Amino acid sequence: LKSEGFVENFEVVDGERIGQRMLRVRLKYIGERRERRSILTGLERISKPGRRVYTGKQDIPWVLSGMGISILSTSKGVMTGREARKLGVGGEVVCKIW
Repeated sequence: LKSEGFVENFEVVDGERIGQRMLRVRLKYIGERRERRSILTGLERISKPGRRVYTGKQDIPWVLSGMGISILSTSKGVMTGREARKLGVGGEVVCKIW
C-alpha cells in the first residue's frame, strides 16, 4: 500500500505484553488542515474465512477502471493485481482498495 501511495508510512512497534508486536500504519492525506481528506476512500474485503475467492490470471478484477487496486495472495507472494497481471499469475483475491 505504501508503494501504491495509499499509506504514508508504517512501523512495527512492541506491544504492552512481552512478545506482542503491533503494526502502526500512518494513512496519507491531501489538502490543508481543515480540508484534509484521506487518499484511501474505500476498502472491500473479498475473501473471508467462510468463502475464499480465487481468480485466474486472465480474470484479475479491475477496481474503479484502474484507479484502485486489488490485493492478491499468489504463489509468488502477496501483490497487487497489476503486478500479478505482469507476472502472469492468479491467486486468492484478498481485498479491493480505492
